[in-house]
Amino acid sequence: KRSEYALSVVRNRLTRVLKRMPTVFVSIGSNLEPRKHIAMALETLHERYGGIKLSPVYETEAVGFSGRAFLNLVISLKSDEHADKIKKVFKEIEADLGRVKRESNFSPRRIDLDIILYGDAIIHQPGLELPSKEIDKYAFVLQPLADLAPKMLYPGREISFARLWEQALNKALMSEGRKINWDASNFSFDT
Repeated sequence: KRSEYALSVVRNRLTRVLKRMPTVFVSIGSNLEPRKHIAMALETLHERYGGIKLSPVYETEAVGFSGRAFLNLVISLKSDEHADKIKKVFKEIEADLGRVKRESNFSPRRIDLDIILYGDAIIHQPGLELPSKEIDKYAFVLQPLADLAPKMLYPGREISFARLWEQALNKALMSEGRKINWDASNFSFDT
């Protein structure tokens, strides 16, 4: 009975710690062997951060250049690391998966990992703007975010991501990506 009690205490403490950690939302995209590179990124992220939740995966046209369509999704994870540290880790993962940094942001890529939200934090510092301005600019970010966290309010605003997506569609500011039939449950690492 003592071991059951001790295990219960540890679980309760761990639950409290996890609840205090910010939820980090990450936009993921690839148009060079996208299924392979996204799967590798998800596995690496799971190994580092534990449980992750995934949006549906969407196919979207390349933005800013002519090229192959991208596969995009948004994930959420919990971390006690600061957003700066997480961004550095993501750059390391991108490099490990063969991403080549180009002069233009609009180019083919094996993998792209971008923090778009860090809990409800509003951060304005060189090299890190959160919430990401990409949420308002690109359907390939907002659509899967609205799927994953529809009721969540945009930090600093009084609007949910589902409502923001609905407004973008109604005003023809964005167009829907095509949900692809890729069983993301194979990569559902929520633990």
